[in-house]
Amino acid sequence: MANLRGRKRRWRTAASAGAVAAVLVAGTVPAVAAGPGHGVARGDQGPGKSGRGLDKEALRAALAGLPDENVTGGLIRMSGTDGRWSGTAGPSVPVADSHFRIGSVTKIFTSTVLLQLAAEGRLALDDTVQELMPGLLPAGYFPVTVGQLLSHTSGLQIMTCATEDMSPREAVDASLACGEPTEPGKATQYNGINYFIAGLIIEQVTGRTYGSEVRTRILTPLRLRDTYVPALDDWSIPAPYTRGLVAVPGGSGELTDVSVQNPYGWAEGGMISNAPDLARFFTALYRGRLLPPAQQRDLFRMPAAASGDTQFSYGGLQRTEFPDGTVVWGKSGHVPGYTSGAFATRDLRRLLVYALNPTDRSPELPYVLRIAGAAFDVPVPATAG
Repeated sequence: MANLRGRKRRWRTAASAGAVAAVLVAGTVPAVAAGPGHGVARGDQGPGKSGRGLDKEALRAALAGLPDENVTGGLIRMSGTDGRWSGTAGPSVPVADSHFRIGSVTKIFTSTVLLQLAAEGRLALDDTVQELMPGLLPAGYFPVTVGQLLSHTSGLQIMTCATEDMSPREAVDASLACGEPTEPGKATQYNGINYFIAGLIIEQVTGRTYGSEVRTRILTPLRLRDTYVPALDDWSIPAPYTRGLVAVPGGSGELTDVSVQNPYGWAEGGMISNAPDLARFFTALYRGRLLPPAQQRDLFRMPAAASGDTQFSYGGLQRTEFPDGTVVWGKSGHVPGYTSGAFATRDLRRLLVYALNPTDRSPELPYVLRIAGAAFDVPVPATAG
């Protein structure tokens, strides 16, 4: 197993997770344009597919052929009123409930905690970073609101100058020292710094660690026993787990085991979970078990004026509309050796959780699109063949 300790890799969550965030958008219809106002809750009117049931043969076919040189294994878990199904493929996935690193799916846990704090009156989505954490943003910056952090419309710098050995605050400071921000609220720019600052705000407002807030507010009430926020010095992953195997750039092409790795992503991408727990979390979230009505509306409310093909709600959810009009909401994530996601129709007719172990030899986009097509019974681009 490779020893990655001591390697000061440049921050890759902003770039790699951003690419994966576009996975379920590639080749689909852009989100409906928002009208004037602070934000809108976009409708989910699509074709009438209720009651058609899952295409289990298509789901099996989506995993067929694994492992190959690009993906060493994968798993799918489907739930919802249209039916249930789970399957695995490849030697990197020992069992269907294996643990895996969820990358940027972590962001939805972070946004949920912030929305809960808003419900308690301890902050508001219109509160600014400057008000909540004086001195974090340099003098002269535009006011950046909590809502803009969660929806990736903050205009703050991409985390190109941070390295993985930095603490969350150090990573934010290093990123803010590189380049210049743009005006908030004008465009969507997927950016890990937004959720690092969100995690710092959670700690500032509550006086407790980010991990303890996630555990107390979400994991314990929902009995998510296989989900946790690793300590920043805990590189381990509990068994059983899917193995992350990657081809090291410039090397011999042989695969290196990176399952044990730095959980530097923290509040934007550091958590570990498994498919049953993620399905339970997203089901509870979409059913309103974690948020009161006002914040439940914010969970799906989209920024009104921001441009960009890929957009995110004030709850951090990515809205994806397929060519046939089917709309799903969710989040994807990526860290070396691991790609995963959870997406569902808003009525929970279908909820997909998937996890792959990509080797980084070639983009995993075709594999994810094939899974999405089978899960939601939608057409996908030819690249998924």
